Amino acid sequence: MEILAVAAAVTASASDHGPSAPNLRIGEVSRRSGVSVKTIRFYCDQGLIQPSTRSGGGFRLFDATILEDLAIIRALRAMDVPLLELARILEVRRSGVCNCSVLKSSISSKMESIDQRIAELASMKEELGSLLQGWQDCGGAKVSLAD
Repeated sequence: MEILAVAAAVTASASDHGPSAPNLRIGEVSRRSGVSVKTIRFYCDQGLIQPSTRSGGGFRLFDATILEDLAIIRALRAMDVPLLELARILEVRRSGVCNCSVLKSSISSKMESIDQRIAELASMKEELGSLLQGWQDCGGAKVSLAD
């Protein structure tokens, strides 16, 4: 859960800026969050995050709380949480409702998915091992893979 620790650190750092912090341009958000500008734009297009305003030139401007959202998004995406589920988690979080049960449910679901995948891979490994154990050379000319 190293990613969640990083998310907590970024969240703590972001909250130091307070609501009076100046709006951040997308490049600064990228630098502070470690999320590429292209990905930030994608998250905006998907409705996961929104700029707080736009500059006179049309540039996206974000307040410092965006760093908290991006930390959560990064942590959950690292766990392969789908975008729709991520949007639901962010919506609950932004509503001010405690979303511990939602996050706990997502993490539990991901763990079940990983356990299932591990079982599938173990079964596949056994099948391949059986195939190799029963392998008989065909008797034809052998070709070296180094050639």
